[in-house]
Amino acid sequence: MNPFRRVRPTYDEVRPDLVKIERRLMLRSALSLGALSMLTGCNLEDGDSVDEALKIMSRFNDKVQAALFSNDHLAATFPPGAITKPFPFNAYYGMADIRTVDAASWRLELSGQIADRRPWSLAQLRELPQQRQITRHICIEGWSAIGDWSGVPFSVFLKRIGADLRARYVGFKCFDDYFTSIDMATALHPQTIMALDYGDSPLPPAYGAPLKLRMPTKLGIKNPKYIAAITITNHNPGGYWENQGYNWFSGS
Repeated sequence: MNPFRRVRPTYDEVRPDLVKIERRLMLRSALSLGALSMLTGCNLEDGDSVDEALKIMSRFNDKVQAALFSNDHLAATFPPGAITKPFPFNAYYGMADIRTVDAASWRLELSGQIADRRPWSLAQLRELPQQRQITRHICIEGWSAIGDWSGVPFSVFLKRIGADLRARYVGFKCFDDYFTSIDMATALHPQTIMALDYGDSPLPPAYGAPLKLRMPTKLGIKNPKYIAAITITNHNPGGYWENQGYNWFSGS
């Protein structure tokens, strides 16, 4: 082995730096140097100051989006002929790394401010009222696709388990190690559903089997697949991408 041979770093090793570069480029394109200086008293050459400016902007965006959000405002729905075929797979890994679980033995774990924390099976979820929607999925990467989702209205489920609807956040943990969280207002939105089916068939692994949260009012990063556990809390649980600097509210 050549001791002077340069070893190429893996994607996982360089990803944190790439995320920081992307965030700083986004900030530079969104604000002039003067505006940024007025906002935070920092300059674009100071990495820590740029990160702090991003945090301030993100918190401001969260407050504005939350103030504008309304359960009376519905995302657009579409006819069957508008469905994107095939609907694209999207995750922080490739299709070859999709993880699966046995649907019969899978149980949805519950924690936090919930009166009845007993786990739920798929069969139990299918006994609840179901809703179908053909809505647009909008990805933060800049693409969108229209899909056909069916499942339990999340508000129905939350009321059934005795969730504290005054709590601020709902957090999700997934068995592919993804995690995210949403505000309670979005959780109670009439178009937020616990998707169990895609089209006329049970949700396939590529789309998040056995359970995905579908919210057409949120960007794709807020629509968790492969859900394993739900918690109700007043402490923001953060999220996989949100903890790396992406906007937490992420309304579409």
